This record gives sequence, structure tokens and C-alpha cells, in this order.
Amino acid sequence: MNWAVITPLLIFLMIIFSVGIWSNKYVVQSDSFIKEYFLGERQLGGFILAMTMVATYGSAGSFIGGPGVAYTQGLGWVFLAMAQLATGYFTLMVLGKKFAIIARQYEAITLIDFLKERYKSKAVVLISAVSIIIFLFSSMTAQWIGGARLVESLTGLSYGMALLIFVGSVLVFVIVGGFRAVAITDAVQGVVMVVGTLILLVATIIAGGGIPKIISSLAAENPNLISPFGAAGNLTPAYVSSFWILVGIGVVGLPQITVRAMSYKNSKAMHSAIIIGTIVVGFIMLGMHLIGAFARPVLPGVEIGDKVMPLLSMKVLPPYIAGIVLAAPMAAIMSTVDALLILVGSTIVKDVYLNYIKPDADIDHIKKVSYGVTAAVGIFVILFALNPPDLIVWLNLFSFGGLESVFIWPVIFGLYWGKGNKYGALTSMIVGMGSYILLDRLYPNAFGVHTVVLPILISLVGFVVGSYLTQQKTNRSLPQ
Repeated sequence: MNWAVITPLLIFLMIIFSVGIWSNKYVVQSDSFIKEYFLGERQLGGFILAMTMVATYGSAGSFIGGPGVAYTQGLGWVFLAMAQLATGYFTLMVLGKKFAIIARQYEAITLIDFLKERYKSKAVVLISAVSIIIFLFSSMTAQWIGGARLVESLTGLSYGMALLIFVGSVLVFVIVGGFRAVAITDAVQGVVMVVGTLILLVATIIAGGGIPKIISSLAAENPNLISPFGAAGNLTPAYVSSFWILVGIGVVGLPQITVRAMSYKNSKAMHSAIIIGTIVVGFIMLGMHLIGAFARPVLPGVEIGDKVMPLLSMKVLPPYIAGIVLAAPMAAIMSTVDALLILVGSTIVKDVYLNYIKPDADIDHIKKVSYGVTAAVGIFVILFALNPPDLIVWLNLFSFGGLESVFIWPVIFGLYWGKGNKYGALTSMIVGMGSYILLDRLYPNAFGVHTVVLPILISLVGFVVGSYLTQQKTNRSLPQ
């Protein structure tokens, strides 16, 4: 067990837990437990909004899985990953002030609250809840695996024991602190991500003898490693372009990102977040994926891509600095998984339990159910994480595509198209989820593009056709 590396990580975790304990006073004192625990009373400023979006989006897939794929695919994967540059920009510009204003009018605390009030449909609520639970279990599983891989690499413990340690730490933090703790620690974690990325990128370049030497080594091993097409030549222009939908425009449909667009306090905060978020996401995504590609000559022969980051850090950095740098992927994983836990918890408690099972529950009962559901979800995900795949990035991308296929059009048309109705939303959600799961299982990457492209197009057609064919039945316009 490498205590020189582990000590800075333990200090980092103590800081995170202290924020959670501090935030608990807001949960205890708040007049509205639900609004505070699940949305932080809509009080996020620009910097914290930007960082909580970056930290939630920059997950195990970005800090562990992404560099692992770049290690095997080369610079082509770096090019593909930069489609994520516009994530925060697209989300906040497309949803913008209109989403925050309408969410306040509806008193919406979750994305499903917004959909429930907009479409007045129990079926929309239940399909939304099922979709979030199904696809976010996949995403949370990826985060659990990433955290466990990191702890395993640092401590030498078995994967199962590392998984239990990581999950236990995150569950305690989220149950105690709620959304405000998640958002504030996301700001800390976002800064850690930037600093960690910069240090490790510089150290990797130095260890490799400089960029020209690293590029020469990659070219000597396989010329495709420095091409846009990947090591096996399978990153075609169509496939790479489709990632602008999956991790660019389509991010508007991710509930864990969308909920942040209703949590800021004013338009100034939103504008600041767009600028800060775009810069930070661009730097982190470029830096981390370059590190993965550049690691190949420095650290040859790594068989499990998800172990590249921790192994590289311990090789090219002094132990204490390695511990500080490895706080970056730990921060990314924790910030994502705690956001997902809050989201799944709010879906089960706020959107299903309080709406349809026990709407007259008192505050004490709601607290007990919220804490219990959060703990139960975390424990249940452990079962899925016990047999991990070699590269967790695919689990993460599966989750992204599924959520986008279900939510992107009901959210966008719900804001900007008054003729959109519950029948269009239901059609879009059902055909989007169904076609995505079928294509992913039976015919992935159809026509040379990522699986998400066709389901998003199919769900678009479903929304428009479903709404037009039922105009005689209902036509709920947006509030002015």
C-alpha cells in the first residue's frame, strides 16, 4: 500500500466530507427539505454552476475510461473526444433563461416535474422515471467501477474490497449533504481536475522526452496511432461526426445536466457559467485524452485501459504529487456519481413516491425515504459493478445515448413548440428508448455512425407526427 500516494487522497476526502457536514445544516434548517436536498434552493452562482456541470459531466469516462481508449486508439480518439467542448454551451444556450423561468413557474425541482406540468400526463412521468432508473444505473455502474479501479491500483486491495470502500464513502457524503454539498464540492473538484490534468500532462510529456519524440514513437509502433482514424482505422468520418450528437448537442437531453440549468440564481450566473464551463471542459477533455495517447510510449503494455491513468501517475510523478493528481479522477468520479445518486433518488422519491404512492407524507417521512432510497440505490448498483468490463467508457456512452433518445425532444419542444402535446412526448419517448435498446443490442453503429443517431431521429419524427395527429384532442400551450 503506497501511503505517500494515498495520504493526499485521504486529505482530499476529508475536505469533501467536511463540506458535506457543513451543507447538512441547510438540509436540517430548510423550510423545504425537498427543494434544498434535491436542488439547493436554486442558489447556484456562475462559477459553481459551471463547475458543477463540468464535474458532473467529467466523470470516470473522461478521467479513467477516456484516456484508456486514447491509449489504445491514439490521437484519433483525442480528436473525437473534443466534440465535448460545446457541452456546457449547448446546454445553457438551448435551455437558457426560458427553462429556468418556466421551471420556477411550475415549481419544478426535477426534470420530470417540468415534464409532468408541461404535458399533464401520468404516463410521461412514469416512462421518464423508468428511463432515468434504467440508463442511470448503467452510468452509476461505470462510476463505481472507475472509483474501485482507482482505489485498487493505489492500495493493492482486491477489486471487491476497493469497490466497497469507494461506494461507502460516496453514500455517506451524499446522504448527509444533499444537492448543495454536491454543487459546492463540485466547484472544489473542478479546480482539482484542472490542476491535476495540467500537472500530469506536463509530467507525461517530460517523461516521454518531449512531444516530437512521443509522436515519433507512436508512428514507429503504428502510423494509425497519429492519424484521425484510430489504431485499427475504424474511426471513420461518419462515426467521429456522430459524436457531436452523442456528447455535444445531445447532452441537452441528459437529466443530470439539465437539472443544473434550473438551479442557478440569475441570468448573470448563467452567462458566466457558459464561458467558464466551455473553457474548463475544453482544457480537461483535451488534456486528459492527450495524456492517454501520450502514455503509450511512456508506459507500454497496459492490458486494462482503465488502469492507465493511476499507473501512469505513479510512474511519472513523485508519490505525494501523484496523490494530488489522482485526486482529479477521484473528484470526477465522486462528483458524477453523487449527482446521479441525487437524480435517481429524486426520481424515485419526488416523482413517483410523492406523486402517486404517498402524496400526503410529512417531512420526517420524506427524509427517511430519501435517505433510504439513496442508500438502497447505491448498494444495488454494487451488484452490477462486481463484474466490470475492460473499458468503462462504453457503459457511460450507453447511458448517454439512452437518456438522450428519450428526453431531448420532449425537453426542447416542451419549451419552444406550443403545439407539442403529451401524445407527441409519449410517442417520442417510447420509440426513442425502444429503438435505442434494439439497435444497441442487434445492430450497433448502423450506417457507420454511433447508435444514438437513428433513435434521436426516430424520436424526433415520433414527437412531431404524434403531436400533429392528436391536435384535435389536446393542445396545451406554454405559459407566456
